[in-house]
Amino acid sequence: MIDGTWYQRTQLLYGEERMQRLVASHVLVVGLGGVGAYAAEMLCRAGVGHLTLVDSDVVSVTNINRQLPALHSTIGRPKVQLLRERFLDINPQAEIVAIAEYLDETGVPKLLDATSYDFVADAIDTVRPKCALIEGCLDRHIPIISAMGAGAKTDIRRIRQTDISKTSQCGLAKVVRQTLRHDGYVHVPLPVVFSDEPVRREALLTVEGERNKKSTAGTTAYITATFGNWLAWYILENL
Repeated sequence: MIDGTWYQRTQLLYGEERMQRLVASHVLVVGLGGVGAYAAEMLCRAGVGHLTLVDSDVVSVTNINRQLPALHSTIGRPKVQLLRERFLDINPQAEIVAIAEYLDETGVPKLLDATSYDFVADAIDTVRPKCALIEGCLDRHIPIISAMGAGAKTDIRRIRQTDISKTSQCGLAKVVRQTLRHDGYVHVPLPVVFSDEPVRREALLTVEGERNKKSTAGTTAYITATFGNWLAWYILENL
């Protein structure tokens, strides 16, 4: 058995050889909102030994309904730091790198070339940085899975994992497909998590003054958490 009793149940399920692979793996998670934070925690609890977390946001009161690190006591604190502290409390032997930066197109090459990643979880909710990360991973042959839109949806039964070419009823997936095609990434496989539930239009709200966002959507925790769990499952199955 690997030292440490806290993940004995995971090793009982996966076996020692697979557990050792998880302990040695390095996963990059970009975007730590309602989807990404849950994905990162599931990876940490499964025993992934190296995590790099990227998000520029601090906790706001509107995050409390769905985001893992969001409490009234954590309002104003950086999400990456909160999650780093939390994950080290789960696995004190883990290597957790917390990067409190907004990842834009210019920052993607530096991030991806800084070290070697075994997998990337994309939970970014703005199009250009999201596509830049996807394209950067495709160029470097780094395995990646991408979360599409979880907002304005309530039916947990409609969440799917598939290739982006097979998505429907998802505005974000449509724009990402178009952007990738425009940038020359045609017929390139990209695993994604999405929901084929029609968007609830009454749950959409136009916003001003937010970086790269023209609208926001009503969202609930069980939907975003399930998206995150799908990301974690796919990564764990493929590491």
